[in-house]
Formats: sequence, C-alpha cells, structure tokens
Amino acid sequence: MNLPGVHTLNCFPGNRKFEGRILSPPEMKIYNQHTKTRLHFFLISLFFSIAISGYAQKLQRPVLTKLPFAFSDIGRTPMENTPVIFQSWLLLVANCCPGGADAKGKDAYLYIDDLQTGKEVARFGQGYSFVSAYVNGGELNVFALEFADFGRVMNSTGIDRMVSSDLKTWKTEKVIFPDGDEHLFNSSVCRDDKGYVMAYESDKPVQFCFKFAQSADLSKWEKIPGLVFTGEKHEYSACPLIRYFKPYYYVIYLHAPIEGRNGWISYLARSKDLVGWELSPYNPILEAGAGEGKNNSDVDILEYGGKTYLYYATGDQETWGTVRVALFDGTAKSFFETHFPENSSFVKVSAKQ
Repeated sequence: MNLPGVHTLNCFPGNRKFEGRILSPPEMKIYNQHTKTRLHFFLISLFFSIAISGYAQKLQRPVLTKLPFAFSDIGRTPMENTPVIFQSWLLLVANCCPGGADAKGKDAYLYIDDLQTGKEVARFGQGYSFVSAYVNGGELNVFALEFADFGRVMNSTGIDRMVSSDLKTWKTEKVIFPDGDEHLFNSSVCRDDKGYVMAYESDKPVQFCFKFAQSADLSKWEKIPGLVFTGEKHEYSACPLIRYFKPYYYVIYLHAPIEGRNGWISYLARSKDLVGWELSPYNPILEAGAGEGKNNSDVDILEYGGKTYLYYATGDQETWGTVRVALFDGTAKSFFETHFPENSSFVKVSAKQ
C-alpha cells in the first residue's frame, strides 16, 4: 500500500527491480551511486552525533545530591567533623564547642558517634576543636586544635594528635606549633606515595590560608617551607580537606562570599606537587541552598558502598549551623577526577611564596 507522498521501494544495490519495473543499467548505476552517497552522509552524521554527545557528557557537571536531612544540634554544635570506617565500624568524629565566639576550652570536647545507631561511643579531648580524623590500620588518629579561649583571637598552643586502638585509651602529642603570632585552625591528613601529608589552616599571611606538612609515621611532622595556598587572588582559603589519588593531590577548601553566590562556598583544586594548582571549572562545588543559611563549609568525605558522601556544615558562620550530607554516585577517586574534565583549560594558581 502506498501512502500519499510515499513511494514503496524494493531496490537495493545489486537488485534491479524498482517500483515494479526493471531498471536499465545506466539507471541502476545512478541509483547505486545515490544510495552510497546517502549512506556516506548517514555514517558521517552518526559519527558526529556520537562525538558531540560524548563531548557534552564529558563536560557535564558532576551531580551532587544533597540528602534531605541534617544532624541535630540539640546539646551540640555541629560543624567540623570527619566520617570514617574504623574496624568495620561507621563512625563520625566531631567536636562540640559551645559558646560561639566566647567559647572556653573547659567547655569544649571531642566525641565519636556510631553512624548506624546514632549513639555516642566515645567522648574525649576536653579543650579541643577543629577536629579531623585519619584511620591507619587498627588505629584511629584524631587531629584537633588545643585551645584555652576561642574568642576572636585564638589562645592556642597548636595542633595535637590523639591516637587510639579501642576508643577508650588515647595517646596525645603535639604535632604542629604556630610560628610567632600565627594562629592555627582546621587540619586534614591523607596518605601519598612517600608517607603522609597534612594541610593545616592558618591566619598568616592571609586570614585565612593553608599550609602543608609531611610525615613518615603520623607522629613527627615537618612543615613544608615556602608553600602557602591563598587561592587565585591572595584570598580567603579556609577549612582544607586533602586527598591523594596518584598523580594528584586534591583539596576542597572554603572560599569567601562573592557576588552572585550565596555566602561562603566550597572550591576544589588539584596539584601534582603541592606547588602549582589548578581550580576546577565547576567551582563552587557546594553552595548553600534553601534552609542552609549562607554557608557550605568544612567538607569531609566518606567512600562507602561505591558511593561518596560529602559531610559539610551549614549556617551563618556565627550564630547557628549544622551538618548535612551530599551524595556523589561513584567512588571518591571518580568524584575528584570528574571535576577536572579532559582537554579543558583550568585557572592556575601557585602556593609558592
């Protein structure tokens, strides 16, 4: 049956029958050339469609889904935290620092919650804040800032390491001391090919920035001289989280409010040597949404079940805040790598002073 404007074809290359009649050899030659030309253009179109689709997919912004819950702030002050898997146990290492800008060391402490039951399983570290954690085999290493008075100016002696294998007995030692009138804040530790690397926050020469230290055993740390990360424009760069997936170090850090964005936002950068850095074209990777005030800060991550969970703080940086979680459907390595698409240009910055 023929439809209006449609011709029924029964002819392929090598078949001389067309609309019920036999094509002559010249007609057959023309028809075959026409068919091959159409096939040629079809294959070219198909190739470019696939190529464009692949390129668009490659440049597609990695998807982070903010999960619809927040940690309770009743009796606590959720902010700095590190989720870990310790001895097959899902835990959240965090700090309570009541009093805001007037917090006193005697009131502050560190605690560990079971992420599956919600119960507190350890409380320790009186007089500490700005906590982070790193699991090394059967030991949980906790790094935190010791302080007597919080205030607008920290009264602190530096960053301590607390280590335990049972979450009951803790060994404490000083690992990073401030230089001169410098004040220290957050820290984060990861393993690389040579040992361990720490990124630690300072208020010198920029309030705020972060520096680096190296260790072979998590106990003795050597500051790396001449390196200070101050972002693209010698600017506020706080709350560093550092991870290493060969050949790159990756850092998530807090950027000050900028025009067109909602408050404090989280940026991502990478480096092969801690000196030269590239900024992700998808910055900011986290920005406060509805109900989150004007802050998405203090990011830490947990890879679990092939997925990556970003724990981050919300609030207004002064009077309130809590912790929420965003999900990336993939490994931590994939999370970092997809934020730097291949064949793209990146803003470059240097930590060399």
